[in-house]
Amino acid sequence: MIKQIVKTGILIVSFLGFISCSEEIIRPLEKDEAVNLQFPSYFPEMTFDKSENPITKNGVELGRKLFYEGRLSRNNTISCGFCHIQENAFTHHGHNVSHGIDDRLGIRNAPPIQNMIFLKRYMWDGVIHNLNQQPIIPITDANEMDSSMPEAIAKLNKDDLYKRLFKQAYGDENITGERVLKALSQFMATLISADSKYDRFKQGKENLSLEESQGMALFQQKCASCHSGELFTDESFRNTGMYYNMQFKDAGRHRVTLDQNDWMKFRVPSLRNVEYTAPYMHDGRFYTLEAVLNFYSDNVEDNPNLDPQLKQNNHIGIAMNAQEKQFIIAFLKTLSDKNFITNPKFAE
Repeated sequence: MIKQIVKTGILIVSFLGFISCSEEIIRPLEKDEAVNLQFPSYFPEMTFDKSENPITKNGVELGRKLFYEGRLSRNNTISCGFCHIQENAFTHHGHNVSHGIDDRLGIRNAPPIQNMIFLKRYMWDGVIHNLNQQPIIPITDANEMDSSMPEAIAKLNKDDLYKRLFKQAYGDENITGERVLKALSQFMATLISADSKYDRFKQGKENLSLEESQGMALFQQKCASCHSGELFTDESFRNTGMYYNMQFKDAGRHRVTLDQNDWMKFRVPSLRNVEYTAPYMHDGRFYTLEAVLNFYSDNVEDNPNLDPQLKQNNHIGIAMNAQEKQFIIAFLKTLSDKNFITNPKFAE
């Protein structure tokens, strides 16, 4: 009798387990709805075209899952989230350049993924103008994910969960390259960082310390000609006097235009969350903010293509003493948004 009860119990547990495992596939579709993105009124206008790619709850959820999906790479090991780690403002912390499939090295430092819907260009060289197209580069790059869209789609088509997620987001189970890219773009569109101490100061909710205030004044005087606006970038391409790195052989914007005037010009990065995004520069050559400021004060190389902002008043670089650098760094740390790097909505 006891044996029979045990067997019956095992059967019930097994049956309930089967229902639980199957529930994810057979449960009814969730109702979709538009996502209302929140950001401060002083932010720039969105460049993201929602008429081309409406941002919806199910589209964002699909994009989040795809962002952390290793099967987008050739050997199923590298996801977008592998090189763009949330706790480091979606950069590849500790690596001067991105490490991809088979531990191959890229040629550039992985940039942070934040406030993408306000930008006009992407990548260090600005080769991409539309966020919907951006993910195709890492997916197909031989040193990053080394895959192709047909290969990735073939893998996703074998997964019933993905079929359901695509149906939730797009109305049917058809998995296409365009839908993969647009879902990833929808998720990236939600990665808005706008809750730093600087933002609370802007909104009259918190005061800056004396050191931070002095740093802000110095920053506006010495840095804001390039790192302007509320995203702290004018999105221009500038030669900042860095030596040409023979290891990676990357001449920046020149790779796109083949114009000698663009030699060693790189896109001015946003400085939001810069405290979290070391190492710095296009090739990750500097591991601290102090090293970055020391470069600008003492090590900028003069060359015919050097940005005019770095050769004013018969001085190469930016004149700063040690105390001024510490004040500027104190201000830069007010751009850190802890809620952004810990938000569970952005996590795997």
